[in-house]
Amino acid sequence: MSRIRTLLLAVTLMSVVSVPSLCLAAEWKEVWRTQGLQQPESVLFDPERNVLYVSNMVGGPTDKDGNGYIAKLSPDGKILEAEWVKGLNAPKGMAVRGDRLYVADIDRLVVIDIGKGDISKVYEAPDAKFLNDVAVDKDGRVFVSGTLTNTIYALDGDTFGVWLSSDDLAGPNGLYADDDRLIVASWGKGEMMSAKPDHLRTIDLKSKEIAALGDGTPIGNLDGLAPDGNGGFLVTDWVAGALFQVEPSGKAEKLLDLNQGTADLSYRSDEKLVMIPFMKDGVLAAYRLEQ
Repeated sequence: MSRIRTLLLAVTLMSVVSVPSLCLAAEWKEVWRTQGLQQPESVLFDPERNVLYVSNMVGGPTDKDGNGYIAKLSPDGKILEAEWVKGLNAPKGMAVRGDRLYVADIDRLVVIDIGKGDISKVYEAPDAKFLNDVAVDKDGRVFVSGTLTNTIYALDGDTFGVWLSSDDLAGPNGLYADDDRLIVASWGKGEMMSAKPDHLRTIDLKSKEIAALGDGTPIGNLDGLAPDGNGGFLVTDWVAGALFQVEPSGKAEKLLDLNQGTADLSYRSDEKLVMIPFMKDGVLAAYRLEQ
């Protein structure tokens, strides 16, 4: 009987240890909130410089009016430079590599010299309608999602153009380069505000093969995407207003009910801190996982 009890205890302990969920016996609590932003679409933490970058659209998502800008904030949400870099149109997703900040801006990829705080180069994509998010792989290639055309663009060296185009991408939005694959958060098929909820996909960076992460069960109209530090991902649903954790298996769990306009997040696994822009509210809020 004692051997049976020992075996049952071992099985129970193994089950507890293997659970990857971020919210086991824990709660997400708001720890700070920054107001006064203008349609913040994306937030990005730069660990080398210990600052946050926030893209502000200031108008419609396809308005080419030059009113968009990037704000620079402290890690606790204090605005350091409200209009750090101006002259963008409707800036959305961002990625940092070295001394450069890459920004998706409707039909162009804008490169910002971080040290100087100004635009150093612009790569045009004339056929793009809605460039959305940016990711950089281990080889330095810069990938950009084209949501309305089911396209992934790439900057390879100094050449920028279509890397992959397929209806199987179903409105690619959030991007994350994970070793030999690109993780894609799909908005869904159909008109933007009435598109069917979708899920995460993977693209093999060598073969360009597209696959569902998991069984393809719909999660939401997905926008932001960030690794959760445990092999899974945090994603936002812009339309319904929600934060989800997606396990490596593809299984999704809702962590927070939020407002419509929940956009492109950034996550600091060392701090258990997720930062989320609320585009329609002009707010950036941070939530910490507390036991």
